[in-house]
Amino acid sequence: MIIKKFEAETETQAILKAREELGEKAIVMNIKTTKPKGLFSFLRKTVVEVTAAIDENGQNMSSTATIDLEQLKVALNEDKAPSAIEEKLNSLTQLISTQISSNQEKEEKKKEPKKASKEKKEDFWDKSLQLIYEQLVRNEVEPVYAKQMIYEVTKKGDKDIQLDNILSAVYQRIVLNLGEMETIQIQGKKPKIVFFIGPTGVGKTTTLAKIASKHKLENNAKIAMITADTYRIAAVEQLKIYANILSVPVEVIYEVNELKDTIEKFSQYDLILVDTAGRSHKNLEQCQDVKDLVSSVSEYEKEVYLVLSATTKYKDMQKIVDTYSDISDCRLIFTKLDETSAYGNVLNMKLKTDLSLSYTTYGQDVPDDISIMDPQMIAKQLLGGNE
Repeated sequence: MIIKKFEAETETQAILKAREELGEKAIVMNIKTTKPKGLFSFLRKTVVEVTAAIDENGQNMSSTATIDLEQLKVALNEDKAPSAIEEKLNSLTQLISTQISSNQEKEEKKKEPKKASKEKKEDFWDKSLQLIYEQLVRNEVEPVYAKQMIYEVTKKGDKDIQLDNILSAVYQRIVLNLGEMETIQIQGKKPKIVFFIGPTGVGKTTTLAKIASKHKLENNAKIAMITADTYRIAAVEQLKIYANILSVPVEVIYEVNELKDTIEKFSQYDLILVDTAGRSHKNLEQCQDVKDLVSSVSEYEKEVYLVLSATTKYKDMQKIVDTYSDISDCRLIFTKLDETSAYGNVLNMKLKTDLSLSYTTYGQDVPDDISIMDPQMIAKQLLGGNE
């Protein structure tokens, strides 16, 4: 990754400089406004410093974060507030700086004479990286992934890079690794069949109801529900309650061969949401039942969402995904984010499987406690921004 700073009188002019030198694929990582100080400060103009970066391999780092020339032309000569990314990273930089300074003071009291300036810079560099690494691991990012990201943003070994730039680069790398979210879109041939699969107790039925509510209320979509979960006590009743509230039809199926006929009843609907029985990843026979159910739908457009609890141990989550991802090419939903303070498994599973992320849930309220996953929020939390 190449990181450079550009100064100009306005934010827009500085960004244009960055784009001119680094190209269209450059991303803005930090924006800082420096006000002149001193007796004659009123005679000097405010300077805007933009830190921009580009992947050395020429890879497009983010479709949403690249510098847009047309937007810059429109915004030219306009004064803007500091970027959201700067606000998010300020607290993180202060946190790391405070920890490093504290550690340095303790060590300097023990050693005489004082270290040379170069040694201090190298020491600061090493401690900065170590603290960022420890912060990621503390939030349950797998050590191998934490080391990989830090290596990617510092592989040139440029010890003149400032701490906020290192932190910004790691922040951006996390966002890029999480990728674009893929969610349910009502378009193309109808109906679209959406399956919710996963182990017991992760909240598949509630998640289905939340998604149904969102599309019903916000898109006025015509929705039907089907449940194949006839094993769990009160599962059918639970879904029927949600269906009654939303005024949508619900059907119960007991055998795989019933699914096709049931779907044909709802052929004029936009979405058909299918709730499946929770299956242990250790029971291969039961998992095969879910696979048979999903594969029985061939003539319709379908999507499969694997629902995982953010509170599940990483080792168990690996086994679950290994078992269920064999059922179909699926997308990941993470539930119960309100029950954990460590979001590392979200990043771990994305890097391990390369499956697309989609929704996240954080409570039992229908339809409120669900949203499309926010990569910037996850990145900030992993770096300690929410502590």
